[in-house]
Amino acid sequence: MDEMKSREQLANIARDYYLSKLTIAQISKKYDMSRYLITKALDDALNTGLVKIAINAPIDRNMEMEARFKKQFDLQNAFILKDADNTNEDYENIVEFAAEEIQDILHRSSVAGIGWGGTVANVINHFQTEIQDDLVFTQFMGDNLKYNSTLGATPLVQKAAAKFSASFRTIPAPLYIINDQTREALKKEPALNSAFETMAKMDLLFAGVGTLASVDSIPLWRNHRHEILGDIDPDAVAGMLYGRPYDINGNILNPDHDKLFGASLDSILTVPHRFAIVKSKFKGRALLGALRGGLLTDFVTNESVANRVLLEMQA
Repeated sequence: MDEMKSREQLANIARDYYLSKLTIAQISKKYDMSRYLITKALDDALNTGLVKIAINAPIDRNMEMEARFKKQFDLQNAFILKDADNTNEDYENIVEFAAEEIQDILHRSSVAGIGWGGTVANVINHFQTEIQDDLVFTQFMGDNLKYNSTLGATPLVQKAAAKFSASFRTIPAPLYIINDQTREALKKEPALNSAFETMAKMDLLFAGVGTLASVDSIPLWRNHRHEILGDIDPDAVAGMLYGRPYDINGNILNPDHDKLFGASLDSILTVPHRFAIVKSKFKGRALLGALRGGLLTDFVTNESVANRVLLEMQA
């Protein structure tokens, strides 16, 4: 018990020094301890691994390719990182860079919408902890129902909010609701008013770009794919974004058969920053469709994915 209390005090002292930016003199007064003991506690926090300090070297970018993409697709930002020596380093660079850029936008945002998926979860894990208690994170789509996954155990909006001491809104309903009357009636339920009012005020959203395989990866959606997506040709689906299928030119394939529970596509397209993170070179076609359709304003990827996009453009 004494060891637990000692470690808890170490954590509190480290939090005050590194996050709250209190001086050693202020911390000394707060805990009624000498400056020597406070300094020793900070050293112990580092030596025991309670505090880890990382210095991130700048990640190289292909500025020429970025300029080409920005001009071609009329984007606010195209971040294209130079390929690393191996795939794992590539993925880490993309997630790390995306987290830094999104966190910068969050400083100028009031309501941030969050999509689903492992890439989004990794970006959230890379956010630096800080206090921004006037910020709200919100789902803008229902639950993906991945209850057998750690990604579904705790809402990603809750994880993001914890990084900033911010508030969050969830949508306790499925991502897709097939019955039209049920879906429309549920939107009017008082318990969901706050979430829908909040998502209407989003000034940033970030998500991964998916494919039809992302729908098929969840048995419930796979078994009811025709009811959810309608009478579409699977071969015409270039990608999935905001829960909706689109073709290589960015045209939504089921505009009259939209079973998604959440923000309408029209309201999503008014969000000033729609930021995507694309790690896989197998999503070049999906990224091209999203860019052609104006579904994104910002994205981060690497040279391999960007080159796949350029090849798809020539097909």
